[in-house]
Amino acid sequence: MKKISIYLIATCFVSFSSITAHSQSKFEKILKKVSSKTGSNSTKKGTTTATGTPTTSEMGFGIKEALEIGISRGTDLLSAKDGFLGNAAVKILFPPEAQKVERTLRSIGMGSLADNVILSLNRAAEDAAKEAKPIFVSAIKQMTITDVTNILLGQQDAATNYFKRVTTSQLMEKFQPVITTSLNKVGAAKYWGDAAGQYNKIPLVKPVSTDLSSYVAQKAIDGMFIQVAQEELKIRGSLGARSTPLLQKVFGYADQKK
Repeated sequence: MKKISIYLIATCFVSFSSITAHSQSKFEKILKKVSSKTGSNSTKKGTTTATGTPTTSEMGFGIKEALEIGISRGTDLLSAKDGFLGNAAVKILFPPEAQKVERTLRSIGMGSLADNVILSLNRAAEDAAKEAKPIFVSAIKQMTITDVTNILLGQQDAATNYFKRVTTSQLMEKFQPVITTSLNKVGAAKYWGDAAGQYNKIPLVKPVSTDLSSYVAQKAIDGMFIQVAQEELKIRGSLGARSTPLLQKVFGYADQKK
């Protein structure tokens, strides 16, 4: 009887172990399938986010997002103190027709007067730059699908050229009165009057007169576009400047089309 009992117990144990092993094997197979499927979906999802052809809507949002970031950064830099004066690429100097005035003043020991003129011209431009951001943002919002495509797949300065085309007249209209007010505020008109007056007193020189407001307004606008072009190059050429998944996808697509 004991032998029969032991035999039955052993048989049950073996059967139970076999069932358990079979179940475990089956369970592991299911787990592998789930893991494989999840991994596949994750890869697929990641691929969709990072690569592939962006939709028209994504291209529009991507370009506008990138340009707003660049414009905001660029105008903030130029409107800060020394934004023009401290940047050799956009610093405003004496008008070409008046550079002989500067040379002459410096040669007769009046260099500080020349320095004051240059300082005041750049301070006026920095004041005007504060007015540029809303004009650029408005131009970005008005972009058509054609504009967006041309900018995304165009030359390195395609966005800058777009801004030149649609904002120059508005910028001049907005900058001119600001420049005039600022030139008076910082004493540029007085400094220029003093400089030109001193120069014109020199025997045998041809008197000079320059429309400072128009000159500084145009130079300030030129400086804005130089800064915009630099920001555009950063976005196109620097992976670090593509700070969102959308920018990475849109400009990654543009890179593939080059």
